[in-house]
Amino acid sequence: MPPRQRLHLVGEDEDHRVSTLELFFDLVFVYAITQTTQLMADHLSLLGVAQGLMVLAVLWWCWCSYAWLGTTIHVDQGIARLAMFGAMAVMFLVSLTVPEAFTDPPGGLDAPLLFVGCYAVVRLLHEVAYLGAARHDPELRRVLLRMLRGLVPSIALLVVATFLHGPWQLVVWAVALFVDYLNVYLSGPAGWRLNSPAHFSERFGLIVIIALGESIVAIGIGIGELPMTWLVAGSAICGIALAAGMWWTYFDVVAHAAEHRLTRATGLERTKIATDSYTFLHLPLIAGVVLVALGLKKSFLYLADTVHYGPSVALHGVPLWSLTGGLALYLVAVSSLRRRNLGSWNRQRLVLAVVLLALTPLLEHVPAAVLVLIVAATVLALIAFERTPWARRPVSVPRVGR
Repeated sequence: MPPRQRLHLVGEDEDHRVSTLELFFDLVFVYAITQTTQLMADHLSLLGVAQGLMVLAVLWWCWCSYAWLGTTIHVDQGIARLAMFGAMAVMFLVSLTVPEAFTDPPGGLDAPLLFVGCYAVVRLLHEVAYLGAARHDPELRRVLLRMLRGLVPSIALLVVATFLHGPWQLVVWAVALFVDYLNVYLSGPAGWRLNSPAHFSERFGLIVIIALGESIVAIGIGIGELPMTWLVAGSAICGIALAAGMWWTYFDVVAHAAEHRLTRATGLERTKIATDSYTFLHLPLIAGVVLVALGLKKSFLYLADTVHYGPSVALHGVPLWSLTGGLALYLVAVSSLRRRNLGSWNRQRLVLAVVLLALTPLLEHVPAAVLVLIVAATVLALIAFERTPWARRPVSVPRVGR
């Protein structure tokens, strides 16, 4: 391979698509999301859920960094390929330490410190690879160096958090992430390069698929090695229907609308849309899916474990609110994407989100199997309603060729 091709920017006229290396890289995040769900399942409290969401925000920042990198340069060529493999290896260590990111068990390495250290290496590898690609692009180099203003103090605060415990540890985590996220937001879209919007939107569509896959995996983990029953089998179909409904509400219109806006925009407007619609608004969407997965996992544990739980057992507290609240958050995030790219809210989705939250106290009195059925039925009813003529709005979204 000629030296000039080892690390170069994607050209404006290139048909840049998702590479197999990027798909391979995403496998680490499949496991990381599963570990995040497990972290919350092992600590079923508001503090445990907050810890899981903080970890998810860290993982999201890592994934987004490399999604932007893969859209800007050819990550499957030359030195960039080695950087991706290196980041993948270290990111796997981050994933392994997710369940112990806040509490260090006796023996072995200091898990919270290892988590933060590996996270720092992943982010710094990204900076080095990006700066190398931008060696002939002063504007891109300047914006990358501005990223260090938030990254360095954020990592320092996370290191401090490893020596703390309880709520104060979580507060320092929140401040650390706020500093990093705010720095990116305030830096604005100027300087970034996004020459392949189709590649960029496809990357984010794939990470949504990965998150939805976690909701399916959660059903299997909840059942585990427990015996299959008709109640479990029927509820599993409902769980798949819920995941399919969530897929539909994103990919049927919203994903196409976002890609269409991104493709038609140019310059600063394009990078602004990419930042708003994808980098920031997709985070609550993914968080909603992960919370739904947590609720499904606990629901199927109750349904399958007939020795400790009867068929009439109901979901309470954190697992229940994770299921309904996670779905509500997902619907709000999807509606927000519509608002950003089409200029109008999807009112029926917002109404359903409010209804789910309002009915949650009453759903504590229904069996877990009925709960899963109700939640799945509401999403499918929403989709059916949106197919009726009086629910449709006169908004035309051209299908972007994929």
